[in-house]
Amino acid sequence: MHTLDGKKIVVASHNAGKLREFADLMGPFGFEAKSAKDYGLPEPDETGTTFEENAYIKALAAAKATGLPALSDDSGLCVDALDGAPGVYTANWAETPDGSRDFTMAMQRTEVALQEVGAASAEQRKGRFVAVICLAFPDGEAEYYRGEAEGTLVWPPRGELGFGYDPVFLPNGFDKTFGEMSAEEKHGWKPGQAAALSHRARAFQKFAQARLDLPRLGSA
Repeated sequence: MHTLDGKKIVVASHNAGKLREFADLMGPFGFEAKSAKDYGLPEPDETGTTFEENAYIKALAAAKATGLPALSDDSGLCVDALDGAPGVYTANWAETPDGSRDFTMAMQRTEVALQEVGAASAEQRKGRFVAVICLAFPDGEAEYYRGEAEGTLVWPPRGELGFGYDPVFLPNGFDKTFGEMSAEEKHGWKPGQAAALSHRARAFQKFAQARLDLPRLGSA
């Protein structure tokens, strides 16, 4: 198994929101984490049909191009009443004709879909954010870490923090949407503290436990 002794890693993303979250999560571990955008790398086509496949496509492309280990994430919103949609196509639901992304439109599209299937009560509007982190090396070796955050889809959107679908996602046990939470609240975790809250932080916590010698909860 490859090591991460060099403390240099590529974050294989061009998404500004994801890059901010990875910077927050990786900061305590002393890594020099530059993004694929920093290296001038193109965004590869995400042709996979699972979060794992798309995460691998991005991480492997960055690792091969830079010769460094690369960390990528593929994530999405899976709504029970919509048979798991938008799922791996979460970002696609936000695509506009000019190639940009409009997540206000994407949230509206999700709400319309829920109304069309008669999902009115909170119990009918359950779903989860899923994040799969892939650590890939230039030779193709890869590892996967999956995190999920359960919650309820609310309407209208609440809050202007976070990114993507955060303003319509109310995590279980909280009265704030992800869009109303600070980064610290949304992650819900720092090394040595409580379990993570967000899907990305939960996936990263598993990565940190496996790769960065972070003790598991309950261990000495």
